[in-house]
Amino acid sequence: MQLSDFNYELPTELIAQHPLANRTDSRLLEVKADRDDHVQLVDRQFKDILNLMKSGDLLVFNDTKVIPARLHGKKETGGNVELLIERISGDKQAWVQIRASKVPKTGSIVHIHNQAGETFPVEMIGYDGRFYEVRFPENVFVLLERFGELPLPPYIEHQPDGEDAQRYQTVVAKNPGAVAAPTAGLHFDEPILQQLNNLGVEQATVTLHVGAGTFTPVREEDLSKHKMHYEWFSIPEATLQAIAKTKSNGGRVIAVGTTSLRALESQAATCQSSGETNLFITPGFQFKTVDCLLTNFHLPKSTLLMLVSAFAGMENIRAAYQHAIHQKYRFFSYGDAMFLCRLENTKT
Repeated sequence: MQLSDFNYELPTELIAQHPLANRTDSRLLEVKADRDDHVQLVDRQFKDILNLMKSGDLLVFNDTKVIPARLHGKKETGGNVELLIERISGDKQAWVQIRASKVPKTGSIVHIHNQAGETFPVEMIGYDGRFYEVRFPENVFVLLERFGELPLPPYIEHQPDGEDAQRYQTVVAKNPGAVAAPTAGLHFDEPILQQLNNLGVEQATVTLHVGAGTFTPVREEDLSKHKMHYEWFSIPEATLQAIAKTKSNGGRVIAVGTTSLRALESQAATCQSSGETNLFITPGFQFKTVDCLLTNFHLPKSTLLMLVSAFAGMENIRAAYQHAIHQKYRFFSYGDAMFLCRLENTKT
């Protein structure tokens, strides 16, 4: 696999900069495909998800909660520094991305500040070749609540505001730790969850704390050389039991988002229900748990585009993306959604 296999041209005006008025106002592209290269693309509204679900199906959501993970400060020499939490590694420690004219050295101090003029020191303690490890003077979550800023993705050009604070979280979010939202879940509101429940569609959760590494560009043309970032996940025993029940009764396990899928397939691959995963899914991957996937549209050359190509077929995804561009679907975090079923499970 080559990186160039996963490129496409996207008009910038199709990158959604703000959410729609209501969560369920999005469009939904249903992709029906099989291994004989037959693909049918059906333009729907997101509320049509009710027509795509069956009694006995299981929807699996990622219940992670986005934290105010962007920090601003100054080096001891006076230069400006921006820290973006990649993942929290302890009560007072975290791995971060750093933006500065010159990155502070190990052992040096960065003074973080907020608009109220308060400050606290962060010590640089390590570097793993991609991210920097830092030590906080007290609990990371406590300090982020006082000093942090909502970390909107780099392709969203406005500063975070009150609308983002509410709409860049899913309605099932409860476990803080993510620095990016599991965006497929953004389309659901409480009424549609209740309607799905009334249809006999079961619901379960996993937790995968989406890291800033999800936005790190793949730089290796040869994908076998790419090093996937780590993200922490946990799957409750109740969810594992729900999956087993669904499978035994002939229902489908439907992942709401690529993060839910990665958590479920990480558990299937390792038999570990929690820990850190760097599972890199590319075409040829053998899926064991997830039957269908609800997902947003992903960036060119991204690991998430590779994942959906592995799930539904490279040519089918290429056709779907070109159709979505032609039909002016909205792309990325605040954009529209796709409904895919695993290639070997699909029929025309």
